[in-house]
Amino acid sequence: MSTYTVVDPTTAEAVTEVEMADLAATDAAIERAHEAFASWRAVSPGERARLLRAFAAVVDAHVEELAALEVRNAGHTLGNARWEAGNVRDCLNYYSAAPERLHGRQIPVEGGIDVTFHEPLGVVGIIVPWNFPMPILAWGTAPALAAGNTVVLKPAELTPLTAIRIGELAREAGLPEGVLTVLPGEGPVVGERFVTHPLVRKVCFTGSTRVGKQVMAGAADQVKRVTLELGGKSANIVFDDADLAAAAASAPYAVFDNAGQDCCARSRILVQRSAYDEFLGRLETAVRGMRVTHPGEDPDSEMGPLISATQQQRVQGYVDGAREVAFTGDVPDLPGFWVPPTVVLSHDVAEPVWREEVFGPVVAVMPFDDEAEAVALANDSEYGLSGSIFTRDVGRALRVARGVESGNLSVNSHSAVRYWTPFGGFKQSGLGRELGPDAPEAFTETKNVFISY
Repeated sequence: MSTYTVVDPTTAEAVTEVEMADLAATDAAIERAHEAFASWRAVSPGERARLLRAFAAVVDAHVEELAALEVRNAGHTLGNARWEAGNVRDCLNYYSAAPERLHGRQIPVEGGIDVTFHEPLGVVGIIVPWNFPMPILAWGTAPALAAGNTVVLKPAELTPLTAIRIGELAREAGLPEGVLTVLPGEGPVVGERFVTHPLVRKVCFTGSTRVGKQVMAGAADQVKRVTLELGGKSANIVFDDADLAAAAASAPYAVFDNAGQDCCARSRILVQRSAYDEFLGRLETAVRGMRVTHPGEDPDSEMGPLISATQQQRVQGYVDGAREVAFTGDVPDLPGFWVPPTVVLSHDVAEPVWREEVFGPVVAVMPFDDEAEAVALANDSEYGLSGSIFTRDVGRALRVARGVESGNLSVNSHSAVRYWTPFGGFKQSGLGRELGPDAPEAFTETKNVFISY
């Protein structure tokens, strides 16, 4: 097996070496998960629920440890990392209620009784990205386990450390061997084997649209189920009747959180022309006031670095190619992968910074004249994951929310993700839904049984 050097994005210094699974190790892990499936699905719903609550309790006891590890693993701010570790706990607790509530139905028929059951699929392969290593791990793992499946999970090569630790905590909590396996490895080896191995019955992938299409195409050969959460280029629509002070103050955090490495980032700001100048002035104050500091040394840091030198160069290329950079914030003088929070003014919807997912702390701003134009501009994208609408007019908020082709919209806020509500995208932002009360059913097949009188 080969090894991978995990690098602290804040300082560009090596953290540790992690062993990468090869094809043989991947196959062995999948086979162990398949062997464990028969006994795990047979665990009583109440006992499976108890084990998930125990898992949540162990994670809760290690939130600070996991958060500190994520700061080094991914360059996240400490506040974000604490929330992310807590989200793992919360997802496990939430879905611990599911085993006893996976209800089938009794359907009226002539001459007998017809009932349905939700049967688990088997082995589920989960491929986690580097931008949110802990929450996205939980979004697939918790409902999959609750429904009676076993899980083999591949963390991103860049950020495997918290996933490895959570896998250890699962065993401490009492989950049986083979029920949850964390398998660090390269995408073309481990991830691709999830797609091609016949014992893996579903693949959950979060990442780029390009790779998501490859996963979907590969899964078609076995008619394998997939859930895909892919790219985004979400719009933040600000009307002239909005609370402009609140809209401008919150806008930087909607796109610069996690240094813009967020599929839900509101990286296109559409501002009604009559409010455009005032909004930009207020936005500049908010951007320049952001606290961009070393996340491991400043617990109040609001933005950290990008994940890698490659990502830093990619994002800087969008800034260098922008037609008009309006203003930027500051970054610390550190050797890590830093790009300042940057606001550009877009004049053409064909500009790459306006159309493409930058995945960094860069936001493009463009004016619009009326409601119809705002909706048209928001929908002029291959993506449709998230978005925000700022207005005091409730009727307008509902009309625009219904008109925008996006899976997750917020009015007068930027809240896109709650573990108890559905999450997923339209168009090329993905396929299927995660989170919410129905998520465990996505890891089951519906079986219909007729019993004659």
